[in-house]
Amino acid sequence: MSTTTDILTAAGLLGPGIALAVPVLISQRGAKTDSAAVKQVLAESAAERAARAVTDSAAPPDGGEGAPTLTDRQPARLATVLPFPGAGRQAA
Repeated sequence: MSTTTDILTAAGLLGPGIALAVPVLISQRGAKTDSAAVKQVLAESAAERAARAVTDSAAPPDGGEGAPTLTDRQPARLATVLPFPGAGRQAA
């Protein structure tokens, strides 16, 4: 291949990528300031939720059923567990 063909092939393959990279890089310039603003809003929201959680009871915000209370009772057995008949052969 000739040098001219190599140059044209490189321009054809790399040209669109370079042309599209320029607007992407320009759009990334403002991302840092946007990110700082988003982080500030999220921090304020988290602080508000934490303050609200301290003052609220255990009931959910929609007024539904609250969290269950723990007891010392053992849970009831739901079914009888039968031994599998082949268990004796596995031990041998």
